[in-house]
Amino acid sequence: MDLFFQQLVNGLSLGSIYALIALGYTMVYGTIKLINFAHGDVYMMGAFVGFYAINILHLNVFLALLIAMVFCAVLGVIIERVAYKPLRGSTRIAALITAIGVSYLLENVMIYFFGAEVKAFPSPMENVNYNLLGVTINSKQILIFITTISLMVLLQFIVKYTKMGKAMRAVAVDEDAAKLMGIDVDRVISFTFALGSALAGIAGVLVGLYYNSISATMGVVPGLKAFIAAVLGGIGSIPGAMVGGYVIGVLETLVSYLGGSSFKDAVVYLLLIVILIVLPQGLFGKNVKEKV
Repeated sequence: MDLFFQQLVNGLSLGSIYALIALGYTMVYGTIKLINFAHGDVYMMGAFVGFYAINILHLNVFLALLIAMVFCAVLGVIIERVAYKPLRGSTRIAALITAIGVSYLLENVMIYFFGAEVKAFPSPMENVNYNLLGVTINSKQILIFITTISLMVLLQFIVKYTKMGKAMRAVAVDEDAAKLMGIDVDRVISFTFALGSALAGIAGVLVGLYYNSISATMGVVPGLKAFIAAVLGGIGSIPGAMVGGYVIGVLETLVSYLGGSSFKDAVVYLLLIVILIVLPQGLFGKNVKEKV
């Protein structure tokens, strides 16, 4: 039983990362109905920024997290302004193809300048193990838990109780009506991209610390799984993205614990198929019919 609870803790650590990335997907989709498939590569960029902040500038973990957050927020705004804003009135498929193109562009730029090989991520903090009722939890996992939960609470506060959060919700309901009410829609959308990208950048640094390795293609699979987490929770729902991330993290870890490590990815993708068939709106999403 202790081993089971140990795997549960490991799954929650992994799920925290998926949840942080999934929040970016769900916020952007909830605001402008765009699935930003370049989001996983923004997470990868955050990992590399953290790598150079620690390895070259010799900064501590918290400064590296802050720099990665700011860098990815700016990158997210630039991507939105350059790649997505000109297509805002176009079909959704055009924006989707552009998002995939931006994803490949970021990957290949990083491969060109830094190579495709895996890099060892520096570990500036001592990894101390703590035993709690037979379950071992280390300081890196504690950092991931505290950072993730704090950011999720802060995000929920921003969306629910701030003026910008109210504007985000207004744009999500009806963009044209929001414009008539004097809301700067472009500013709101840029803020949404900045916020989601900042969370992805933090997740990238946390993954580098946790697994001690990064690569230019590291955003592909976690980005896809985070998208599945957003769909599972109900894309557009912030609590849903959090729950979906934790469910997928725990599921993946438990499948590996039961001896199916070769099939852990397949199980997650199978879950996506089942959710789309049985509950397409997700656990916390609203069943809204598309306008014809």
